[in-house]
Amino acid sequence: QVQLVESGGGLVQAGGSLRLSCAASGRTFTTYTMAWFRQAPGKEREFLAFIGWSGGNTFYADSVKGRFTISRDSAKNTVYLQMNSLKPEDTAVYYCAATARSLATALATKPERYDYWGQGTQVTVSS
Repeated sequence: QVQLVESGGGLVQAGGSLRLSCAASGRTFTTYTMAWFRQAPGKEREFLAFIGWSGGNTFYADSVKGRFTISRDSAKNTVYLQMNSLKPEDTAVYYCAATARSLATALATKPERYDYWGQGTQVTVSS
């Protein structure tokens, strides 16, 4: 089992930045594919970014490309999401997810491909 705990959410003005963290515990974290999703009220869970086990393979949704950066520190068993130039439409609950499988890009954007989820952290962007 893998336990994921997100932190770093909060209230920020439009144009501001936040860095989310996802601390993993349990089984070997270094070989897991990690991802960030978000879910706004009344909407489906939306893929944002994923990172492969080596950290060298990343992919972003068009909605966040150029503004968000995913990274991982295997020594700390932590994955990060640096969010810049935040917009009110970025307001949502943000979740990290993990799977022991190595996923092709087309599959890595699907929430059902992930086996473990954190509890979520709220991000609110005011205009």
